[in-house]
Amino acid sequence: MREILFDTETTGVFPDHEDETLRDRIVEIGCVEVFNLERTGREFHAYLNPDRDVPEEVVRVHGLRLDFLRGHKRFSEIAAEFLAFVGDAPLVAHNAAFDQGFLNAELRRCGLPALGDERFVDTLAIARKRFPGASCSLDALAKRFQLDRYGFDLAARKGAGGHGALIDSRILAEVYLHLRGGREQRLAFDAGEAAVADAAVLRPVEFVRRLPRATPLPARLSEQEVAAHAAFVEKLGAGALWLKAG
Repeated sequence: MREILFDTETTGVFPDHEDETLRDRIVEIGCVEVFNLERTGREFHAYLNPDRDVPEEVVRVHGLRLDFLRGHKRFSEIAAEFLAFVGDAPLVAHNAAFDQGFLNAELRRCGLPALGDERFVDTLAIARKRFPGASCSLDALAKRFQLDRYGFDLAARKGAGGHGALIDSRILAEVYLHLRGGREQRLAFDAGEAAVADAAVLRPVEFVRRLPRATPLPARLSEQEVAAHAAFVEKLGAGALWLKAG
Protein backbone atom coordinates (compact mmCIF):
# COMPACT_ATOMS: atom_id res chain seq x y z
CA MET A 1 0.00 0.00 0.00
CA ARG A 2 1.35 3.40 -1.00
CA GLU A 3 1.19 6.17 1.63
CA ILE A 4 2.68 9.66 1.95
CA LEU A 5 4.20 10.76 5.25
CA PHE A 6 4.29 14.55 5.36
CA ASP A 7 4.96 17.53 7.59
CA THR A 8 4.74 21.31 7.32
CA GLU A 9 6.51 24.22 8.97
CA THR A 10 4.50 27.43 9.22
CA THR A 11 4.53 31.04 10.36
CA GLY A 12 2.15 30.27 13.24
CA VAL A 13 -1.06 28.43 14.08
CA PHE A 14 -3.90 30.39 12.42
CA PRO A 15 -4.26 29.51 8.70
CA ASP A 16 -7.83 30.88 8.61
CA HIS A 17 -7.49 34.06 10.69
CA GLU A 18 -10.35 36.48 9.97
CA ASP A 19 -7.77 39.19 9.27
CA GLU A 20 -6.19 38.14 5.97
CA THR A 21 -2.93 39.95 6.79
CA LEU A 22 -2.58 37.82 9.93
CA ARG A 23 -3.29 34.45 8.34
CA ASP A 24 -0.41 32.07 8.87
CA ARG A 25 1.20 30.33 5.90
CA ILE A 26 3.25 27.25 5.14
CA VAL A 27 6.97 28.00 4.83
CA GLU A 28 8.21 24.44 4.26
CA ILE A 29 6.63 21.17 3.22
CA GLY A 30 8.25 17.75 3.17
CA CYS A 31 6.85 14.42 1.96
CA VAL A 32 8.20 10.87 2.09
CA GLU A 33 6.72 8.05 0.05
CA VAL A 34 6.34 4.64 1.70
CA PHE A 35 5.12 1.39 0.21
CA ASN A 36 4.00 -1.32 2.65
CA LEU A 37 5.51 0.88 5.41
CA GLU A 38 8.95 0.86 3.75
CA ARG A 39 10.50 4.11 2.49
CA THR A 40 10.94 3.97 -1.28
CA GLY A 41 13.45 6.83 -1.47
CA ARG A 42 11.04 9.14 -3.32
CA GLU A 43 10.58 12.47 -1.55
CA PHE A 44 9.08 15.88 -2.17
CA HIS A 45 10.46 19.00 -0.48
CA ALA A 46 9.99 22.73 -0.89
CA TYR A 47 10.68 25.95 1.01
CA LEU A 48 7.93 28.51 0.40
CA ASN A 49 7.69 32.28 0.35
CA PRO A 50 4.84 33.11 2.78
CA ASP A 51 4.48 36.76 1.68
CA ARG A 52 4.37 37.78 5.32
CA ASP A 53 6.67 38.03 8.33
CA VAL A 54 7.86 35.01 10.32
CA PRO A 55 7.62 35.65 14.09
CA GLU A 56 10.85 35.18 16.01
CA GLU A 57 9.33 32.60 18.36
CA VAL A 58 8.51 30.45 15.32
CA VAL A 59 11.97 30.96 13.82
CA ARG A 60 13.40 29.44 17.00
CA VAL A 61 11.55 26.21 16.13
CA HIS A 62 12.43 25.76 12.44
CA GLY A 63 15.09 28.41 11.80
CA LEU A 64 13.45 29.79 8.63
CA ARG A 65 13.55 33.58 8.32
CA LEU A 66 11.76 35.70 5.74
CA ASP A 67 15.01 36.94 4.16
CA PHE A 68 15.76 33.30 3.25
CA LEU A 69 12.22 32.38 2.21
CA ARG A 70 11.78 35.37 -0.13
CA GLY A 71 14.05 33.63 -2.63
CA HIS A 72 11.75 30.60 -2.94
CA LYS A 73 8.53 29.82 -4.78
CA ARG A 74 5.06 30.47 -3.41
CA PHE A 75 2.74 27.55 -2.69
CA SER A 76 0.69 28.32 -5.79
CA GLU A 77 3.80 27.69 -7.89
CA ILE A 78 4.43 24.21 -6.48
CA ALA A 79 0.82 23.10 -5.87
CA ALA A 80 0.52 21.07 -9.08
CA GLU A 81 3.84 19.31 -8.46
CA PHE A 82 2.86 18.56 -4.87
CA LEU A 83 -0.54 17.12 -5.85
CA ALA A 84 1.04 15.03 -8.58
CA PHE A 85 3.50 13.59 -6.07
CA VAL A 86 0.91 12.63 -3.44
CA GLY A 87 -1.61 11.36 -6.00
CA ASP A 88 -4.51 9.56 -4.33
CA ALA A 89 -2.42 8.07 -1.51
CA PRO A 90 -3.41 8.44 2.15
CA LEU A 91 -1.64 11.38 3.83
CA VAL A 92 -0.05 10.51 7.15
CA ALA A 93 0.94 13.27 9.59
CA HIS A 94 1.58 13.74 13.29
CA ASN A 95 -1.30 15.82 14.68
CA ALA A 96 -2.77 15.64 11.19
CA ALA A 97 -5.54 18.20 11.81
CA PHE A 98 -2.91 20.95 12.08
CA ASP A 99 -1.17 20.12 8.79
CA GLN A 100 -4.49 19.38 7.08
CA GLY A 101 -5.80 22.82 8.02
CA PHE A 102 -2.77 24.60 6.60
CA LEU A 103 -2.63 22.45 3.47
CA ASN A 104 -6.30 22.99 2.65
CA ALA A 105 -6.04 26.72 3.34
CA GLU A 106 -3.23 26.96 0.80
CA LEU A 107 -5.17 24.89 -1.75
CA ARG A 108 -8.23 27.12 -1.37
CA ARG A 109 -6.09 30.21 -2.03
CA CYS A 110 -5.07 28.56 -5.29
CA GLY A 111 -8.68 27.85 -6.23
CA LEU A 112 -8.13 24.11 -5.80
CA PRO A 113 -10.43 21.70 -3.94
CA ALA A 114 -9.58 20.86 -0.34
CA LEU A 115 -8.48 17.34 0.60
CA GLY A 116 -11.13 15.41 2.54
CA ASP A 117 -10.79 14.09 6.07
CA GLU A 118 -10.78 10.53 4.76
CA ARG A 119 -7.39 11.16 3.13
CA PHE A 120 -5.60 11.83 6.43
CA VAL A 121 -4.12 9.44 8.99
CA ASP A 122 -3.12 10.89 12.37
CA THR A 123 -0.14 9.16 14.00
CA LEU A 124 -0.68 11.20 17.18
CA ALA A 125 -4.09 9.55 17.68
CA ILE A 126 -2.56 6.11 16.99
CA ALA A 127 0.25 6.74 19.50
CA ARG A 128 -2.11 8.01 22.23
CA LYS A 129 -4.20 4.89 21.89
CA ARG A 130 -1.14 2.66 22.10
CA PHE A 131 0.60 4.58 24.90
CA PRO A 132 -2.17 6.13 27.03
CA GLY A 133 -0.90 8.70 29.52
CA ALA A 134 2.58 8.88 27.99
CA SER A 135 4.07 11.75 26.00
CA CYS A 136 3.32 11.13 22.32
CA SER A 137 5.13 14.03 20.68
CA LEU A 138 7.17 13.07 17.63
CA ASP A 139 10.39 13.59 19.60
CA ALA A 140 9.11 11.44 22.49
CA LEU A 141 8.19 8.63 20.09
CA ALA A 142 11.52 8.90 18.29
CA LYS A 143 13.25 8.46 21.66
CA ARG A 144 10.93 5.62 22.68
CA PHE A 145 11.70 3.73 19.46
CA GLN A 146 15.43 4.58 19.72
CA LEU A 147 15.62 6.07 16.25
CA ASP A 148 19.16 7.29 16.93
CA ARG A 149 20.11 3.67 16.14
CA TYR A 150 19.04 4.36 12.54
CA GLY A 151 21.15 7.49 12.11
CA PHE A 152 18.75 10.20 13.29
CA ASP A 153 20.40 12.95 15.37
CA LEU A 154 17.77 13.32 18.07
CA ALA A 155 19.96 15.57 20.23
CA ALA A 156 20.19 18.21 17.50
CA ARG A 157 16.40 18.61 17.50
CA LYS A 158 16.48 20.11 20.98
CA GLY A 159 18.31 23.23 19.80
CA ALA A 160 17.03 26.31 18.00
CA GLY A 161 15.96 25.51 14.43
CA GLY A 162 16.17 21.80 15.11
CA HIS A 163 12.93 20.97 13.31
CA GLY A 164 12.41 20.72 9.57
CA ALA A 165 9.56 19.39 7.44
CA LEU A 166 11.59 16.84 5.49
CA ILE A 167 13.59 15.43 8.40
CA ASP A 168 10.41 15.28 10.48
CA SER A 169 8.73 13.33 7.68
CA ARG A 170 11.62 10.87 7.59
CA ILE A 171 11.43 10.42 11.36
CA LEU A 172 7.68 10.03 11.12
CA ALA A 173 8.07 7.29 8.51
CA GLU A 174 10.16 5.27 10.96
CA VAL A 175 7.80 6.03 13.88
CA TYR A 176 4.82 5.01 11.74
CA LEU A 177 6.49 1.70 10.94
CA HIS A 178 6.86 0.99 14.66
CA LEU A 179 3.32 2.12 15.48
CA ARG A 180 1.97 -0.23 12.84
CA GLY A 181 3.73 -3.21 14.32
CA GLY A 182 7.44 -2.57 14.06
CA ARG A 183 10.09 -4.02 11.83
CA GLU A 184 8.59 -7.51 12.10
CA GLN A 185 6.10 -6.27 9.49
CA ARG A 186 8.86 -6.88 6.97
CA LEU A 187 8.85 -10.60 7.83
CA ALA A 188 5.28 -11.09 6.58
CA PHE A 189 4.88 -13.72 3.89
CA ASP A 190 3.13 -13.04 0.62
CA ALA A 191 0.12 -15.22 -0.23
CA GLY A 192 2.15 -17.96 -1.90
CA GLU A 193 4.79 -18.10 0.81
CA ALA A 194 2.10 -18.13 3.50
CA ALA A 195 0.47 -21.20 1.95
CA VAL A 196 3.79 -23.06 1.90
CA ALA A 197 4.48 -22.00 5.50
CA ASP A 198 1.03 -23.13 6.67
CA ALA A 199 1.48 -26.50 4.99
CA ALA A 200 4.81 -26.97 6.76
CA VAL A 201 3.28 -26.11 10.13
CA LEU A 202 0.29 -28.42 9.65
CA ARG A 203 2.33 -31.39 8.36
CA PRO A 204 2.26 -34.21 10.98
CA VAL A 205 5.53 -34.94 12.77
CA GLU A 206 7.05 -38.24 11.75
CA PHE A 207 9.27 -40.05 14.23
CA VAL A 208 11.88 -42.37 12.77
CA ARG A 209 12.41 -45.55 14.81
CA ARG A 210 16.08 -46.26 15.38
CA LEU A 211 17.31 -49.84 15.19
CA PRO A 212 19.33 -51.17 18.16
CA ARG A 213 23.08 -51.40 17.79
CA ALA A 214 24.36 -54.71 16.47
CA THR A 215 26.90 -54.77 19.29
CA PRO A 216 25.90 -52.95 22.52
CA LEU A 217 28.41 -50.48 23.88
CA PRO A 218 30.32 -51.75 26.87
CA ALA A 219 29.29 -50.37 30.26
CA ARG A 220 31.55 -47.59 31.60
CA LEU A 221 30.44 -47.98 35.21
CA SER A 222 32.88 -49.14 37.87
CA GLU A 223 32.07 -52.07 40.15
CA GLN A 224 31.54 -49.60 43.03
CA GLU A 225 29.00 -47.60 41.00
CA VAL A 226 27.11 -50.75 40.00
CA ALA A 227 26.97 -51.86 43.63
CA ALA A 228 25.83 -48.43 44.85
CA HIS A 229 23.06 -48.35 42.26
CA ALA A 230 21.86 -51.85 43.20
CA ALA A 231 21.71 -50.84 46.87
CA PHE A 232 19.70 -47.72 45.99
CA VAL A 233 17.18 -49.69 43.86
CA GLU A 234 16.74 -52.25 46.64
CA LYS A 235 15.62 -49.45 48.99
CA LEU A 236 12.85 -48.52 46.54
CA GLY A 237 10.99 -51.77 47.16
CA ALA A 238 9.50 -54.43 44.91
CA GLY A 239 7.54 -51.87 42.81
CA ALA A 240 10.61 -49.93 41.66
CA LEU A 241 10.55 -49.05 37.95
CA TRP A 242 14.16 -50.03 37.66
CA LEU A 243 13.18 -53.62 38.49
CA LYS A 244 10.39 -53.62 35.88
CA ALA A 245 12.80 -52.29 33.24
CA GLY A 246 15.12 -55.16 33.91
